[in-house]
Amino acid sequence: MGRENSTGHPGRELRDPPDRAGARRLARDQHQVVSRRQLLALGFSEKAIEHRVATGRLWALSRGIYSVGPPRDDDRQRWIAAVLVCGDGAALSHSSAAALWGIGKEFAGRTEVSVRRLCRVRRMGLWARSRPALAASEVVRRDGIPLTSVVQTLVDMATELADGPLERMVNEADKRDLIDPEALRAALEGRRGEPGVRRLAALLDRRTFRLSDQELERLFRPIAAAAGLQVELTKAWVNGFEVDFYWPSLGLVVETDGLRYHRTPAAQTRDRVRDQTHTAAGLTQLRFTHWQVKHEAGYVRAVLARTAARLRP
Repeated sequence: MGRENSTGHPGRELRDPPDRAGARRLARDQHQVVSRRQLLALGFSEKAIEHRVATGRLWALSRGIYSVGPPRDDDRQRWIAAVLVCGDGAALSHSSAAALWGIGKEFAGRTEVSVRRLCRVRRMGLWARSRPALAASEVVRRDGIPLTSVVQTLVDMATELADGPLERMVNEADKRDLIDPEALRAALEGRRGEPGVRRLAALLDRRTFRLSDQELERLFRPIAAAAGLQVELTKAWVNGFEVDFYWPSLGLVVETDGLRYHRTPAAQTRDRVRDQTHTAAGLTQLRFTHWQVKHEAGYVRAVLARTAARLRP
């Protein structure tokens, strides 16, 4: 005999009503995308879900994944749907994570998802990677979508991109205040051996590398001499600023940047004022990085030679 419910009718199991308010909040937080599993957890029956599909309140995006209302031509809907397809431990990664972070929109194509367990999901337009070793701390949320952290995304992309596009991605992360090159370099210290780390670290060395004043001068003098320029003054005060190298006879100033000391807005503003002051005084100014002085001497020499040829009477 069936159990008697509160209305006195035997044979019917009582069922809590579905949490419609919870479903609305969930859809709002997930760009109007929900999964069948989530709806079942909120108390909706299979029959109720199918009824909503039949009446156009839910639109199937993929097997078991629905848009609340007609689907939108929207990357975020596509991305959250892909994460929901892959289930627990899934996060947007690689080019898709870079696009969501705003540092690699030009690389976005198929949707890429990393899953912190074995995953055999195969769907058109979706690349799901099984990554049990991916640390939970490397999965964060942005716009309500789970994705790999900025550091993890850059490490992943270092396994796929050429140096030029990878450096542009690092620059974009810096420009958007997601992470600066020095902090990124420090974050890589504990990741040695992980694919992509060594290559990304080598690229960052070019951005954070700094010589001592003595070594900088020791390396720069022969480069300038090879360009036909004997250094006239070093650490001279010009227009109220100390400059690295100065040729009064040519009106030429050369500054060298160890970029780790030029990251704050205040420091960048001082550099701009310095540059503007020298230009207003009629001086020609060149900037080289410490990395260029040590590792790209031929390029520095060529630029100095062309500039000197232009400035000589």
